[in-house]
Amino acid sequence: MKPTQEKNPLPKISPPTICPYCSLGCGFYLELEAGKATGIRYMPDHPVNEGSLCPKGNTVLEVLDHPDRLKYPMKKTENGWERIEWEAALELAAAKLKGSLEKSGPNSLAFLGSAKCSNEENYIFQKIARLLGTNNVDNCARLCHASTLTGLGKTLGTGAMTNPISDLASSECIFVIGSNFAENHPPVSRQVLKAKEKGALVIVADPRITPTSWLADLALRLEPGTDVALLNGMMHVIVSEGLWDRRFVRERTRDFSELEQNLQRYDPETVSRTTGIPSADIIKAARAYAHAGTAAIVYSMGITQHVSGTDNVTACADLALICGHIGKKGAGILPLRGQNNVQGACDMGALAEYFPGYGKVEDPEAAGRMQNLWGAKKLPESPGLTATEMVEAAGKGKIKTLYVMGEDPVNSHPDSSQVKKALENLDFLVVQDIFMTDTAEYADLVLPAAAFAEKEGSFTSTERRVQWVEPALLPPGEARADLEILFGLAENLGLDFPSRDAGEVLEEIAAAVPAYGGMTKERLKKDFGLIWPCPDPGHPGTPVLHTNSFRTLDGLARIVPVEHRSPAETPGPEYPFLLTTGRTVLHYNAGSMSRRSKSLLKKEPELYVEINPADARTMEIREGNKLLLETRRGKTEVIARLTERVGQGVLFMPFHFPGTNALTAGSLDREAKIPEFKVSACRIRRD
Repeated sequence: MKPTQEKNPLPKISPPTICPYCSLGCGFYLELEAGKATGIRYMPDHPVNEGSLCPKGNTVLEVLDHPDRLKYPMKKTENGWERIEWEAALELAAAKLKGSLEKSGPNSLAFLGSAKCSNEENYIFQKIARLLGTNNVDNCARLCHASTLTGLGKTLGTGAMTNPISDLASSECIFVIGSNFAENHPPVSRQVLKAKEKGALVIVADPRITPTSWLADLALRLEPGTDVALLNGMMHVIVSEGLWDRRFVRERTRDFSELEQNLQRYDPETVSRTTGIPSADIIKAARAYAHAGTAAIVYSMGITQHVSGTDNVTACADLALICGHIGKKGAGILPLRGQNNVQGACDMGALAEYFPGYGKVEDPEAAGRMQNLWGAKKLPESPGLTATEMVEAAGKGKIKTLYVMGEDPVNSHPDSSQVKKALENLDFLVVQDIFMTDTAEYADLVLPAAAFAEKEGSFTSTERRVQWVEPALLPPGEARADLEILFGLAENLGLDFPSRDAGEVLEEIAAAVPAYGGMTKERLKKDFGLIWPCPDPGHPGTPVLHTNSFRTLDGLARIVPVEHRSPAETPGPEYPFLLTTGRTVLHYNAGSMSRRSKSLLKKEPELYVEINPADARTMEIREGNKLLLETRRGKTEVIARLTERVGQGVLFMPFHFPGTNALTAGSLDREAKIPEFKVSACRIRRD
């Protein structure tokens, strides 16, 4: 008798994979049938998401199998796009890079890396740039968290999250400023709710009323761009009332006296007039944070995307340091970064001013280490152009050839009309991506890349957790993994790279980046990866930073006083509204992936602006009206949403749709050179 066959056999389950959206590094499995992903299997034991996924993660299969996926290399001709073979495409890209190099020098080249690509891919990408003689290499961290790298780097010695996300469950006080994690990093809410169940106090400072502020015991609704004033006001209370941790400050920090003097001008009444927050609430927040046995600060782009972004982050570090809330479980500073590998892209040296591992490019010792590792005669000695500076230089004709891997600057950079003009001014543009983005439409050569589930490599989450993924699917058509494309490019450029796969590249990374020194493919595949620093093969990783000393020359943290400065633009008679931008739960970044999800687009199909009902009444605007928003850069058509979530005089727009960044300004933070997306003077016209 023959055994009975199952009519509907269970699908095959993929190796563990990582969500390609935000930076939390949420894990799940793919259900596979006949070479296709047919479903998602949750991962309850994952330490970050504990089995849950946000709406974007739950609909990620709609992106993987989308008909818009790029399948073949294409060259732009007078008659439109023409399909070409891979070898011809790589020869063309290499020829154009070499042509610009020979004719105009290495600094006529620029390379924009990807926070969506793996550590190994970003490492090889920046290595190609530097072996060609330029430090003009950067990634989208310049648009979201460059101020984290700069602000925490100069105070704590490391520009990264100090504690794992799970530590929030042990916090007695959680101070959230400039983060709407309930929508943008939803699994964080679970840890905050665990803390609240144990009696923790949650403070949320934000210009808008958000789902995160619904979790707050104390909500501080401040005027956009006044974060430094609030933080200094809280520290004024803490110092004047003697609530600061004298022993911690004395033994583990320096320069407290300069801060003490600076804070005298930030009494609660003065700060209240600047921020719009009642002075009693400023005092209450300060006392709660200082009195807690363990307190954490959580922030995101709400404080980083300002001309004062570095100052905002620095002030957060000052607050944590004077209260001793750092270097222990349940405390620390937790910047929630944007894309799934923005931390890793920075660690790998996809930055204009840093080599892999954050050695400064102008430091002869750091340059010498990389020269020896790479067998290079000489490396460029001056910091290169940042992402925003590349666009400006292209517009002026200084950048001739630009290579973009997995980014969409037309939609993600400020003042998008100027970005388009700059791209048109290039001699040659290469775009390597999974979709024909708005930026790819300007390209001369488009290279089809593999998506997250179609390649192998490591990714570093916002909590410094490095995880390994393996391919579960084949890329569509002739699309290739980014690493394979880059190896082919390097070969055509005449560069001799001994590594030929992701595992071998990770071995080279371990030699280049001390914090990754003990990481191997085999170790990362076990137990949800490792948290850096992991300096040697026997090291277990380091979930909590700064337990005994800081990563500075003398081991002491530096307290750096900062002053409140007004945004680059403020409302006036011609532009009476203050426009701020941000993320929503249903879409992501420039929307090149999430706007291709039918499920997400059905619920959130178009660009809108939030306006306070009182402002709407004054202008006779009703829910659903079409409006024309204008700034000094351009104009965009939007749909009106009337809500008390924004205060009077303030407008909010999500930045996931084309049009938002036609309005935003290119004003930059003086240190991190991050644009001020969060404050633009704006006016409204009826369509």
